[in-house]
Amino acid sequence: MKKGEVQKILDEFRDKVIAEAKQGLPRDTGGLAKSLKSYVKESKNSIQISFTMNDYGFYQDRGVKGVRSGQSLSGYQFGTGRGKKGGLTKGINKWVQRKQIQFRDKESGRFLSYEQTARTIIRSIWQKGIKPSMFFTRPFEKYYKRLPQQVTEKYALDMVNLFNTITSENFKKLAK
Repeated sequence: MKKGEVQKILDEFRDKVIAEAKQGLPRDTGGLAKSLKSYVKESKNSIQISFTMNDYGFYQDRGVKGVRSGQSLSGYQFGTGRGKKGGLTKGINKWVQRKQIQFRDKESGRFLSYEQTARTIIRSIWQKGIKPSMFFTRPFEKYYKRLPQQVTEKYALDMVNLFNTITSENFKKLAK
């Protein structure tokens, strides 16, 4: 492979992963889609590749186990003390108000406040967790499998190790 060919292949890989990951996201404010970024660089004996996104994107992709049920593909779990405190509460409060969602009280039939509605949703998420969407994982694995064999042989890439490195490095940044 000529110098620069690997860079072009990896740039194409990056662009396809990000484009397809964005397609797999729900259409809300677009904040998570806008935050998806990547850096790719070929060096003489190695490559550098990283993907970044808003903190909550990793949890949406890999899922979060609730305190009673649910699953996470990366061991994320509510109540473990990882991540930012109050991030779920702030995000759900803003979302409920932006979408103007208000539940009704069972007995009186009156609308609950946005804050009460948000608390109900947060309690449910806390208990049941967040189902893995794999909006990022699926395209990453799909396009990784399509990388030319010469690239993977040249750099002795191991998809599982590469993916775990990318997600764990980014998760370490989140915990700080």
